[in-house]
Order: sequence, then structure tokens, then C-alpha cells
Amino acid sequence: MTDPLSPLKRLIREIPDFPKTGILFRDITPLLADPSGIALAVELLANPFRGKNIDLVVGAESRGFIFGTAVACCLSAGFVLVRKPGKLPHKKISMTYDLEYGTDTLEMHEDSILKNQRVLIVDDLLATGGTMKACCDLVEKVGGDVVGLACLIELAGLRGRDKLGAHKIHSVLQYE
Repeated sequence: MTDPLSPLKRLIREIPDFPKTGILFRDITPLLADPSGIALAVELLANPFRGKNIDLVVGAESRGFIFGTAVACCLSAGFVLVRKPGKLPHKKISMTYDLEYGTDTLEMHEDSILKNQRVLIVDDLLATGGTMKACCDLVEKVGGDVVGLACLIELAGLRGRDKLGAHKIHSVLQYE
């Protein structure tokens, strides 16, 4: 039996020892360059959330912008940017979260999500869960309802899902 995800898997390049020794980097740039590959990836990200009345899709800088806007179009939803500090011009809220070595901060316009709007958070990768958790916290801080989380790749061995509580998580591809 053929793996239905094999067309996507073939478009993800494995680069050993990047960005540092011992890490196997999953490079999605070949997938992004392939019209049928990116179309399939976006459909597989969006499909579980069709008919769920998603108002907005949130995507974090920068690859979350790529997949998030495409998924938003598929779901007839709006799109909200979550950016690194200093990039948004209007009143914003921020969330600082832990990294393996240090911290990082994400920001969102405080008026980009209204109370009780139904939100899907989309990113390319779920690794340690820090970025997704910060996005959830930002959405919930302004009163949005996180309906689910979707990512193209989940590095399951890093246990990022453990940080995300009871949120529905959909990952297209899983690697250990």
C-alpha cells in the first residue's frame, strides 16, 4: 500500500548537523517550490477545520505567514500576524516564552482578535511547543477562542504537544 503522504515527504529535504551538530533539519523549501506539493500541504492543514466556523487564522513569523494565509483562504477566514518585537506599528500585546537557551518574545496587535472569535493557529513546525504556546496565550489574552492548532511537521520526540494542554492539535507529518 502506498503512503498517501509520500509526495510531501519526498519534498522535505533532510540536512544533517544544521544549525548545529547532532540536529537533523527538515528543510521545507523544496516543498514550497513545488506547486502540487504546497497545494497538498495547505489542503491537508485546512481539511480537519473545514466546517468548524473558523473566524481567523493566526500565523507566527515567518513560515507561519506562508501556511497561515493559505489556510485562511481555504477556510474563508481572516489572517492575523504574530511577529517578533518591533515589527508591528499599532498597539500590541506581547508574550515572552522560554527557548532551550534563553527566551524569545512574540507580539500581536491587541485589536486583531475580538472576544469569542474562533481562531486556528497554523505554523510549519511543532518542536518544543514554545511558539505555539505563546500564540495560544496571545489569542486567549484578548478573549479569542483557540479552536485548534495545525502544523505541517511535528517533531514528536521533542514533546511540544505537552505544553499545549487540551488544545486540538493536527500535524500533517510526524517525525521522531
